[in-house]
Amino acid sequence: MLPLPHDPPFRSVRFELLADAEPGLAIRALVPFARRNLIPDLVRMQRRGTSMLIEIRADAMPSEMLHLVEGNLRQIVGVQRLVVVLCAEQRKAG
Repeated sequence: MLPLPHDPPFRSVRFELLADAEPGLAIRALVPFARRNLIPDLVRMQRRGTSMLIEIRADAMPSEMLHLVEGNLRQIVGVQRLVVVLCAEQRKAG
């Protein structure tokens, strides 16, 4: 998914991974961000039996990096499902 000319330069995005619960999974999920000097705004993990649910949110990710991070997350051994949610821009009232 390459950015289109009308895409904003930055996007708010949430990555939701369901993967096998294994030592080192959390670090492997954060490597694609660190490799690109990105710091997630939220990282949440929850073990569900033999699986782990990981949510990683970035409030201002460069649009051109979205597909790169997504591709790296899909390549992690043990990932069962990856959902990418593009979040609507939130504006403060007042």
